[in-house]
Amino acid sequence: MSQPTRAADQPFVIDVEAGNTYFWCACGLSQRQPFCDGSHKATEFVPVAFKADKNEKKFFCGCKQSASAPFCDGSHNRKG
Repeated sequence: MSQPTRAADQPFVIDVEAGNTYFWCACGLSQRQPFCDGSHKATEFVPVAFKADKNEKKFFCGCKQSASAPFCDGSHNRKG
């Protein structure tokens, strides 16, 4: 499996709204980071769906290396 493109060196802080579904970009190619714009279609990656159950701030992964995708787990702090 190939590696995704690193979209950012920090998480994207997004105010999500209860009941809405968000599709996190897993490939890193989207121009609408952190969300999918369909750029993955030529890759093996697929977006990750997240349905918000309450209004709150969420930290969506920007480096595309999180083991807790679509959310940041601090992986962007690792070197290499």
